[in-house]
Amino acid sequence: MAGSRLDILIQIAKGLAAQFGDNCEIVVHDLARNHIDNSIVHIEHGHVTNRKLGGSPSQAVLDALKHHDGPLPDQLAYLTKTDTGRILKSSTIYISDDTGKPRYVFSINFDITNLITLESTISSIVSCPSDTDAEKKEPKRIVQDVSELLDELIDQSVALVGVPAALMTKEDKIKAINYLNDAGAFLITKSGDKVAKYFGISKYTLYSYVEINK
Repeated sequence: MAGSRLDILIQIAKGLAAQFGDNCEIVVHDLARNHIDNSIVHIEHGHVTNRKLGGSPSQAVLDALKHHDGPLPDQLAYLTKTDTGRILKSSTIYISDDTGKPRYVFSINFDITNLITLESTISSIVSCPSDTDAEKKEPKRIVQDVSELLDELIDQSVALVGVPAALMTKEDKIKAINYLNDAGAFLITKSGDKVAKYFGISKYTLYSYVEINK
């Protein structure tokens, strides 16, 4: 059943990529692989984010692996960005196995950078001085490897606390480390070593901090 389900996802990926052209990347992640560092089992138009077959997971994959309470809600039509600053309109669809546990992640990333530029040009012509800009959310960045993803999650944890790691109290570090745990950072291979070193604590202390909030 799992094999045929993957075949269908690949078929759909190829169809969508052909329909929407070179600016539309389609990625299929398999969550049942032994190493999530290589979760990408199919990709169309990988040049959009510079990822390849056998590549590393995104935050959406970690979210799926951390989820244990039934089907995950799909994330549709949100903004992401690449390392080169390209803006993408993305959707993440979770496909569960027969037990209801997330098995595949089907991601669509459409490069809308040129369309945004065109929209801005048109807006400058038709807008009036009295117009107010709607609040804009900062697009999430799509990383190319798990090391980069872990670095970004660590940066987010520090931003959450609002204090540099060297000045953090024990309570600050507990808050930051539990943010990383909730984000799925410790599913990444050898992440514990890097996080412990960053916060200047032992691995034993690191995992004891995680246990504190359980």
